[in-house]
Amino acid sequence: MLLTGGSDAVYCKMLMSTLSGAALEWFVSLPNGHITTFDQFATLFREQYLVNKAPTRLSYDVFDVKQY
Repeated sequence: MLLTGGSDAVYCKMLMSTLSGAALEWFVSLPNGHITTFDQFATLFREQYLVNKAPTRLSYDVFDVKQY
């Protein structure tokens, strides 16, 4: 697609067709007209599913705290 060219709408539709599970649910939950460019879609997707995202702290994480 990069060689033949394509609009942002085509890029979004193509990527959307590869989503499943939680990623598809996330995409479907976005308001209509919320995404206007593929770059915006890519940024939102990365922010939602960033691999190095800090894990949510849970109450039992307190047991890992040590006082010196």
